[in-house]
Amino acid sequence: MTKASDNRSDRREQILAAALELFTAEGMANVSTRQIAQKVGISQPSLYAHFASANAIASELCVRGFQQLHGAFAAIMAEGGSARERLRRLGQAYIDFALAHPDIYRIAFMVELDHSDNPADDPEFAEGMRVFAVLREVVAEVLGADDGQVDIQAQSCWISVHGLAALLLARCHFPWAERGALISGHLDNILRGIIGS
Repeated sequence: MTKASDNRSDRREQILAAALELFTAEGMANVSTRQIAQKVGISQPSLYAHFASANAIASELCVRGFQQLHGAFAAIMAEGGSARERLRRLGQAYIDFALAHPDIYRIAFMVELDHSDNPADDPEFAEGMRVFAVLREVVAEVLGADDGQVDIQAQSCWISVHGLAALLLARCHFPWAERGALISGHLDNILRGIIGS
């Protein structure tokens, strides 16, 4: 890699870091490319050499978040264990990811990005589906089938862990039960709902 490409890569990382900080502080809808460029210390046209818009920056952050979560899911799948054990660990990994990386999590899961008319053209959609496919695979194993019920149960699992993660982030002043016990109990409830025991 040449020094010029190193510098270009470094600049992209600076832009992404500055944008994430601004999106977190101000809300994505309230942040312009001009503000991001100013924070990085470059001109707006210089920013456009790397990203076409604030939405494109958010899309890249979203993709990276999904890739990171997929890496955690892949590690769980490689560890082995029963399908039930892996499903529980996937749920725990999802919530752990949200709590450890709240800013990326909000962009990946809680911000509506501008999309093309064809979701297949959106890299964040493809990465999100890659993560979901791991969860679906394990749910199919747990159920011992691969039919429409698998889609319902896998999506229900996703909704359930997302709901808890999002509420823990958005309503931190609510008098939650002890966090570890709450998460563990919630995952037990999800498994009972799918397996029935």
